[in-house]
Amino acid sequence: MRLLSCLVHVVILGCGRVGSALARGVELLGHSVAVIDQNVAAFGRLPADFTGQRVTGMGFDRDTLIEAGIERSAAFAAVSSGDNSNIIAARVAREMFGVERVVARIYDPRRAEVYERLGIPTVATVRWTRDQILGRLLPEAVTPVWSDPSGSVLLTAVNPAPGWVGRRVRELEEAAGVRVVCVTRFGDGILPDGRTLVQDGDVLHVAVVKARAAEADAIARRGPEEG
Repeated sequence: MRLLSCLVHVVILGCGRVGSALARGVELLGHSVAVIDQNVAAFGRLPADFTGQRVTGMGFDRDTLIEAGIERSAAFAAVSSGDNSNIIAARVAREMFGVERVVARIYDPRRAEVYERLGIPTVATVRWTRDQILGRLLPEAVTPVWSDPSGSVLLTAVNPAPGWVGRRVRELEEAAGVRVVCVTRFGDGILPDGRTLVQDGDVLHVAVVKARAAEADAIARRGPEEG
């Protein structure tokens, strides 16, 4: 089992806009990185001063992965344009080479849920984009920013009703059946404790069971008098 330490090697499948930006970010953090893409022209997206490896080939091919340094890598990201390629490559990296930290980008949200249940962390870009836009268009909609692999527990943001101002965060937790994990106040994050009071303008980031997320959100937005 390989865990991230001070300096590690990271392998990235896909040198599109996401993959090239990710590779640059890894390098700026001081880590070594190899980027795999079957299209040589894709490496043109990398900055001129990029010093990592450029490996041409299929991301789920054993020899290609070995050339990219998968055997000494601490992390693998599959962010090509194909769902199938990403998930196969992620499974090969984890199951064949024992890479500890593996993530796959998946466009199909239904597939993403299946693979998450199989223990493969995924980033479902369509679902994430949908939720972010929906949350801005309709602030009253319950739009999760995170959920556990089974989808049973959500993390979402709530704007509490004015009636909660001056009351303890714990009171809102008990009334709505949620756990407030963070409070954003004037742009700063706060970890609440038993004495934390709700202030005007606070955004509460709450963990809630999916089955009662809508009910809990409604209680927070109505206020304690009606909760």
